[in-house]
Amino acid sequence: MSASERPIPDEIIRDPLWNNIRVDRVALRLVDTPAFQRLRYVRQLGLAYLIYPGASHSRFEHALGTYHLARRTLTLFGEQDNLRALDPDACRLVRYAALLHDIGHYPFSHALEEIGAVHHEEVARPLIMQGAVSVILRDALGDDAPQRIMDLIRGRSDSPLQGLISGSLDLDKIEYLKRDAFMCGVNYGDIDADRLLDSLTIVENPEGGEPMVGIFEKGLSALESLLFAKYQMYRNVYWHHAVRSATAMYKRLVESALRAGTLDAGSLASFTDEGLLHELGERAPTTLLSAMRERRLYKRVFECPAAELQPGIGEWIADDRALVVAVEDQLAKELRLEPGQLLLDYPMKTQMLGLDIPVRRRDGSVKRLTAAGWEGAVNLPKLSEELYGSARWLRVFAATRVPFARDAVIRLASFSADEVRSRLGSRSLLA
Repeated sequence: MSASERPIPDEIIRDPLWNNIRVDRVALRLVDTPAFQRLRYVRQLGLAYLIYPGASHSRFEHALGTYHLARRTLTLFGEQDNLRALDPDACRLVRYAALLHDIGHYPFSHALEEIGAVHHEEVARPLIMQGAVSVILRDALGDDAPQRIMDLIRGRSDSPLQGLISGSLDLDKIEYLKRDAFMCGVNYGDIDADRLLDSLTIVENPEGGEPMVGIFEKGLSALESLLFAKYQMYRNVYWHHAVRSATAMYKRLVESALRAGTLDAGSLASFTDEGLLHELGERAPTTLLSAMRERRLYKRVFECPAAELQPGIGEWIADDRALVVAVEDQLAKELRLEPGQLLLDYPMKTQMLGLDIPVRRRDGSVKRLTAAGWEGAVNLPKLSEELYGSARWLRVFAATRVPFARDAVIRLASFSADEVRSRLGSRSLLA
């Protein structure tokens, strides 16, 4: 074999979590595009670095880690002889979908999606379907490659490997829980990734018969540990009260700039974290921006776990941003604060313990494991509600300590959105 015929070796990228990450030539070309390089400057955990100093890792590292897990899992599938019936390009598509799954993320992670910004998976569409990324994918895998990768990222592919990119046990979850815990210096998300990956397999869907990603029964304990790790990370890191204070400040800051026309919603996803803050500082310097940059975070003046609230109470705080801003301003006025000095926070609902995956049992049969669980397993539906209620808190943050009657806040939260609107401007919201 001549030198020109020898396969080009993969590049090696050193990573503190996974050690050596081998990157093939197509992936390396994708990494070198401007759209992907922006992820170096978008923090994985948004403003959590203000509380956990080590949480300064980026979407860039996470994307490389997810790509690494995809390659590793596909190698295991090959050893199990699970890949024979697949489209020859199916594995490469999964690799690059894993690499590109977060390419559309906004500055400071998911916070802007909470104020109604287009979901980051939709922001990814033009970045993957057009420009340099699209050219690379089409050259390597054909004209339909960008669309097939978008389908995998959106969870709409008919590929048997779809579950590796979007599903109950997708590689994204394994990577971010492991990396986030490692970088924050906590043990909550220290999951048994090796056991989970070794337990993945291709099975026939017990309902339709089509091949799909499943798990061997021996991996159920590791799967349960992942679900508990996710809860612990939400409770102690992602929804930590100071992280939520900083996030509430950031959301209000960007939202005010959008309403004033200082920022254009269509340009948000083009910024890096510091680039967006710099732009705000140049165009619309405010005391709120200074407070956030100098870590003068708003203090809790009220908090209550969801477990102590009736179902449905306060959901308008998570879902109706225009109403929340109006309520915040009226409450600030009643308490003699400036607009933006009082903020409501109730994290958007997330599926804490979502589960739907086929399991190959020890006798060779396949059974679908859903949130309803099965005999001998943890009662996941009941557990999910209990864990969710203890992790999610309704809070009020303020720039200065102000008196807040607990009953008054809970009464306000218990009103429907229409009832709250009817009270705005006509009477005290705390009366």
